[in-house]
Amino acid sequence: MCTFVSGIKIALCFSTNFLFDGGAMAFDVREPEIKKDDILFLSDPQFSRNNVCIVTGAGSGIGRATCMAAAVNNLMVVGLDIDEKGGKETQVMARKMGGEMIFLKADLTKDHDIENSVREASKIGDIKFLANIAGIQHIDSIENFPMAKYDLMMSLMVRGPFYLSKLTIPYMKKSSGGTGAIGNMGSIHAHISTINKPVYNITKFAMRALTQSIAAEGDGKIRSFSVSTGFVKTALALNQIPAQAEQRGITPEAVVRDVMMGKSRIKEMMSPIEVGNIFIFGFSRFAKYLNSGDLLFDGGVVLTY
Repeated sequence: MCTFVSGIKIALCFSTNFLFDGGAMAFDVREPEIKKDDILFLSDPQFSRNNVCIVTGAGSGIGRATCMAAAVNNLMVVGLDIDEKGGKETQVMARKMGGEMIFLKADLTKDHDIENSVREASKIGDIKFLANIAGIQHIDSIENFPMAKYDLMMSLMVRGPFYLSKLTIPYMKKSSGGTGAIGNMGSIHAHISTINKPVYNITKFAMRALTQSIAAEGDGKIRSFSVSTGFVKTALALNQIPAQAEQRGITPEAVVRDVMMGKSRIKEMMSPIEVGNIFIFGFSRFAKYLNSGDLLFDGGVVLTY
């Protein structure tokens, strides 16, 4: 998930540590190490190396964290991303924690890449889980929104997840027990719409609709759920804090607290692994009755707005 502002790419889901040193702006924007103790581990007979979990956006942020969480939970992870370097780094990280992961470079706007990815994943084991996480964002008003960017976002963030679901559901039905689960990355923008994010709003509402459609047709065996969060700690997003502070004449702390987290009752951004853990819970036996529901972890933005 990334955002584009005036041609500048600002990632909204790269993990990072950041520091504010009094009035001075001191930042540590390296992607932080995800420790094994950070990962939710659940005992589940379906969490087996024989079962495949496909994760999109595997090269960074929430996708990377979900790959690592799934791998630590003993699933055979197949990570997809157009970012080959980042994806391979995630693979190394997952394996260092004792998990198993295969990375496949894939452009989710291309049907051939999606078809090939599912085909290759099916050779490794039973496809049981799919996490649709990859996405981008472009900030602009409806009247100024470039249609090329609209097409890209709809292809990546709606058509891609739909096609992956279409292709993986038959494998889930043929797997042991005929069960499976699909988790879709939502957002607070799957609940509320904010200005200058029209297409992002549309795609996230669409992800909730896809979630409910999968559940409606799944007969209780193919479950689906969505995960909706507010701001997640990101390296490139945090790089923008000094400029915002200067433009607004406020401190970097105030940018995070009042601008980014202004409507949240919890004034701290989530970390990617916290979001990855939500996907693991949603896939697990403990979420048997989570079917078409949205897991809203937003710090209180939506319901206390």
